[in-house]
Amino acid sequence: MRQFIITGMTCSACSARVERVVKKLPGVESCAVSLLTNSMNVEGSALDSDIIAAVVKAGYGAKVKESENKSKALTQDEELLEDHDTPILKKRLIYSLGFLLILLYMSMGHMMFKWPLPDFMKDNHIMMGIIELLLAGIVMVINQKFFINGFRNLFHGAPNMDSLVALGSGVSFCYSTWALLAMTQAQLIGDSEKVINYMNEFYFETAAMILTLITIGKMLEARSKGKTTNALKSLMKLSPKTATIIENGSEKIIPVENVKTGNIFIVRPGESIPVDGKIIEGSSAVNESALTGESIPVDKVPGDTVSAATINQAGFIKCEAVRVGEDTTLSKIIKMVSDASATKAPISKIADKVCGIFVPAVILISILTVIIWLLVGKNFGQALYYGIAVLVISCPCALGLATPVAIMVGNGIGAKNGILFKNAVSLEETGKIKIVALDKTGTVTAGEPKVTDIMPAENFTESELLELAYSLEKMSEHPLSKAIVNKAEELNIKLIDNVSDFKAIAGNGLTANVNDKILFGGSLKFISSKINISNEINDQAEKLSEEGKTPLLFIEGDKLAGIIAVADVIKSDSLQAVKELQNMNIRVIMLTGDNEQTAKAIGAQAGIKEVIAGVLPNEKENIIRNLKNEGRTAMVGDGINDAPALTRADIGIAIGAGTDIAIDAADVVLMKNSLLDVPAAIRLSRETLRNIHQNLFWAFFYNIIGIPIAAGLFSSLLGWQLNPTFGAAAMSLSSFCVVTNALRLNLVKIYEKH
Repeated sequence: MRQFIITGMTCSACSARVERVVKKLPGVESCAVSLLTNSMNVEGSALDSDIIAAVVKAGYGAKVKESENKSKALTQDEELLEDHDTPILKKRLIYSLGFLLILLYMSMGHMMFKWPLPDFMKDNHIMMGIIELLLAGIVMVINQKFFINGFRNLFHGAPNMDSLVALGSGVSFCYSTWALLAMTQAQLIGDSEKVINYMNEFYFETAAMILTLITIGKMLEARSKGKTTNALKSLMKLSPKTATIIENGSEKIIPVENVKTGNIFIVRPGESIPVDGKIIEGSSAVNESALTGESIPVDKVPGDTVSAATINQAGFIKCEAVRVGEDTTLSKIIKMVSDASATKAPISKIADKVCGIFVPAVILISILTVIIWLLVGKNFGQALYYGIAVLVISCPCALGLATPVAIMVGNGIGAKNGILFKNAVSLEETGKIKIVALDKTGTVTAGEPKVTDIMPAENFTESELLELAYSLEKMSEHPLSKAIVNKAEELNIKLIDNVSDFKAIAGNGLTANVNDKILFGGSLKFISSKINISNEINDQAEKLSEEGKTPLLFIEGDKLAGIIAVADVIKSDSLQAVKELQNMNIRVIMLTGDNEQTAKAIGAQAGIKEVIAGVLPNEKENIIRNLKNEGRTAMVGDGINDAPALTRADIGIAIGAGTDIAIDAADVVLMKNSLLDVPAAIRLSRETLRNIHQNLFWAFFYNIIGIPIAAGLFSSLLGWQLNPTFGAAAMSLSSFCVVTNALRLNLVKIYEKH
């Protein structure tokens, strides 16, 4: 996918126009334009030069976004998201208000409320008209951008919101100018009644008021839109600027973009980690909240990985650079959030289709309104009054912003909490999930076996049993052995020095000579072949197996030393996460390649009633395929073996601590490695979709009701008549309301209180 920076867009009709012309190019497979980030994503074989030429021909600017240089690309992103519009609009508004207030004093204050004027202007209606013309003209010059953009797009055959504003204000000014010229003729022939009548035909204040009110709305909209990108801007600002590397035995500070894979860098307490790396010396507590949303620091020792933008809180560490530039976790997160915000959700297709024909339709309705009122007997001034009201009340931006602002805010909330949606489609579709299939190892369980039971035999203590087991298992690389070693080291158990003749018997167990006695450790079947096992011990081992644990028996010489049970225990939050999903009326299923007995035991601990055990990776994919026939299905996993099922599912959700393959195959990535983020992601999606529905309803409702009122449809029946000035105010507030409603998503609680 290629990204372009688009300039000159002012409303959703502009983005729809750019999207439409690029999609027509041969070789373009898909195109998505974001008004919020002023960016365009294009897929296909079309040349960059052809794409840029098409955008320029449509009346906008375009250039390829830098991607080779990470630092330059990031700077471009920050520049695009920076709120440049608000200061400019604020300055325009202040100047406009100054001249508008003088104009309103003359046109409304004097004419309606008889406010005093200077002596030289008393009863000089032509002078008053000329001054009103000049004041309105000044306001139009201050806000000339509306006219430049509006008429340029109109002449390109793609009128936008600026076109409506320019036409409304321009027609008001031109008609008022005609009335002023006609007034001079009436003055010449001494017809004072006509002079007064023409004075009442002035709409100079309307021309200036429309521009000023729209500028207020644009400024409020710009400020609100700036807040929708706060999460993405915060992520970009996290990116470290420099790194301290070791070169030829000495420290050297270099720009972070110059760090290469394999470089050795150091991080002191309080400093940000510049790139993804592996600790080779030192230990520390690292605050990873910037990436995961988890505020509790994580202890790191040699061999552990660290990520760019996380904070080294305690010790001095020396690391080897593993991933740099755009390959770092932070860069991938920024790209994921940025891409997701620039893509289109399926629900936005309705608004896109309407936006494409909205402005031309409004101009046509405005012309028809004038014609119809002239036919029913109204004078030209009154008919024009209704036509202008139609132009300035219509708001295509409310329709165009309804979906993208909610998507942007929803993505930002997810990113803050370590929940990353890869695109707008996944953000919308996650909330529609009816079935969640969970992988067992590393998803429901910790993925790391731990000692659960220590059961010494007669004449042995727990310490003696652990001492024998530790001395034997220390020499093995098996995951079950590591669990026993970790437990022994946790309890400060000492190794027996005199250990020799160690052997691993594949599929059975281990043996070694300890203090001139043969020591065996392994499965019940293996140990039963060495000594007679009592029925009581046999029953204990079988009971442990039924609980999903692996019983390991140890004998010293011809005596049973005891049983140590090891199991891949469920995560502390798995039970709560499953309960929350079930409370959301979501069917939860666990898929695992483990044996049925162990799988059912783990399922029972996690509160999962449906367990499918003994399945291979390709079988997982087939199961997901079948589940999709029963409802929208999400697959949650972390391993390479989960990738086919993650791809097959309607929504693939990867646990963040899993493999890169699983993360690449998924639609949603959970950075915190917590199963509680699955119901949180679904809640966030549902709330975002609800917000989009609210925005679309308001946008359609506003235009469907506002345009007929502005056209005077209800003036005869109910006496409703809309002043173009109030129409402009309503147009300004419409987009602001949509953006503000999207910002309400920041108040949504995506986690249940426990």
